[in-house]
Order: sequence, then structure tokens, then C-alpha cells
Amino acid sequence: MPLTFDMPREKLATYTGTNPRPADFDEYWDAALAELDSLDPKVELEPADFQTPFAECFHLWFQGTGGARVHAKLLRPRNASGQHPGVVHFHGYSGRSADWSELLGHVALGFTVAALDCRGQGGLSEDVGGVTGWTLRGHIVRGLDDGLAQAPEKLYYRHVYLDTALLARIVMGMDEVDENRVGATGGSQGGGLTLACAALEPRIKLAAPTFPFLTDYRRVWDLDLAKNAYAELQEWFRRFDPLHEREDEVFTTLGYIDVQHLAPRIRAEILMGVGLGDQVCPPSTQFAAYNKITSEKSLRMYPDYGHEGLPGNGDAIYTFLSQL
Repeated sequence: MPLTFDMPREKLATYTGTNPRPADFDEYWDAALAELDSLDPKVELEPADFQTPFAECFHLWFQGTGGARVHAKLLRPRNASGQHPGVVHFHGYSGRSADWSELLGHVALGFTVAALDCRGQGGLSEDVGGVTGWTLRGHIVRGLDDGLAQAPEKLYYRHVYLDTALLARIVMGMDEVDENRVGATGGSQGGGLTLACAALEPRIKLAAPTFPFLTDYRRVWDLDLAKNAYAELQEWFRRFDPLHEREDEVFTTLGYIDVQHLAPRIRAEILMGVGLGDQVCPPSTQFAAYNKITSEKSLRMYPDYGHEGLPGNGDAIYTFLSQL
């Protein structure tokens, strides 16, 4: 199928992104990980009302960067003997962790499963805020004003990316979990967070993102697709830089939270699902990240699908992660 709004497939296969990479990108994330190392996450487990005969379910609370109280659902097999694998799940933009019943598949195989609630979105996690400027809507641009003032550590997604790594560390640190057999998965925002998690916690063994969000912001802009999930980019320019006098600076600052620039850190094996008709997270933005991954990787491409359910992809992810 010819792509009428993006690139032909042969160009997608070699495209490596448009959004600028800040000169101190590695130092920025090395400092962020050093901050994570210094945290006491103060993990608490609270039994959930939902329980099953084969899975015990908990509300898992931990303290992330900035002192935020972060929530995840934790499910683990009852009466497990010895160490077993784990999987961390990440949800789509503005949503929340999946229902307990949707997370049972790998628990039935004897895995521990954890599903994060992103700060300030549809779940129970706390967004402590503390940024200058616009907080009406839009997590991509949350903290951008501080970032433009040389304080990019206040970008919202810096904290969420670190939450993904910290949740993975917490799961890996559980006595019953084999730290070398942990995977990650999610779609859209959850796909971007899956890649971020695998980049920031290199012990992640398998990662299965589907049409990842949060990558190659400048390319989204160039395609005139700063709508839907990316609409806040256009809204920010309309309100705060209508002449686009700071456009280069804005996209460079957003480069700190551009998943494509984290992708070279990934050591996990990757299985990624892409709809070539995706006008929410355009294929080229997804390939910008995928093409920078140097570990073992494979693609499931759906020529006639966009940002929607991809037939068979959920089963493929389940089978892939079951190898843990």
C-alpha cells in the first residue's frame, strides 16, 4: 500500500529521525539514573479487592522522583515455587492501567505482572507538578517552559520514564522474580514507555511495544499531524510562540524526552507492531526509534491499519513474552 502521508517502505527502513538530539543528552539521562539510584522507593503492598484462585493481587505504591506517590497493579501467582519471570505493562496516553482481569494471562503461566498508572492520568498515581507555565492540558509540554529556561529536568516525561525503570527495578528485586527474565509491553504511550523502560533498565530481556508514541516530535510537526495525541504541540505554539521564533529551541528541548534518542541504549530483544496507516503516531516516527535499536529486533507491519487494534498482535506479544 503506498503511503500518501508519510514515507515509502524502503525509506522507512533507513529513516533515523528529524527531531534534534540535545548535545548533553547522555549526561542528562546519566544524571537522571543517578538520581534514581539515590531514591528509597518506600514500596508498599496493599491487597486488592480483586482476587482469583491462582493469582494474588495488590495495589503497589512507591515513591518516585519529586516525591510523587506512584501506583501500579501487581499480580503474582499463588503458591509459586522458586523464581519466575515478570512482565511490566504500560498504558496509552491519558488512560490507566488495564483491569485486573486483563492482566491475568501471564500470571496463569506463573509470572509476576505489574501495570503502571502514569502520573496525573487516568489511574491513581500522583502528579506533584511544580513547573512553570502551562498545565491546563498536555504532558508532552509539561515543564517545557522550565526546559527552555535550561531546567529540562522538570519535563513531565523525564519523571514518567524514570517511573517505568523504577517499577521494573522493584519487580526485579522481588525474591520470587528472576531479575534476568523480565519483559515489558504496551501500546501507543505504552509503546513509547516500553522502549524508554528497556533503555533505562538494560536488564529488561524482552520488550514488545506497539505503535510507540513520544518519538520524533519534529517529524510529527513536519507532517502537519500535531493533532490527536500530539495536538498540544500546536496549542503550545499558538499560545506561547505564535511566530515560531523559538521553534528550534523547543524541539531541541523536547529531544530530551524523545524515545528515539534513548533507543540505542536498549539491550532487550524487541518485537514491535506498526500500522502503516497510522496518522496518530506516524510510521516514520516509530521507525526513527526502531532503526536506532541495535539489539535483536523484529517487526509486525500492518499495511492497511492505523492507530487501532492490530489483528493477532496481542497473541504474538503474549507468545513472545511467554519465552521469558
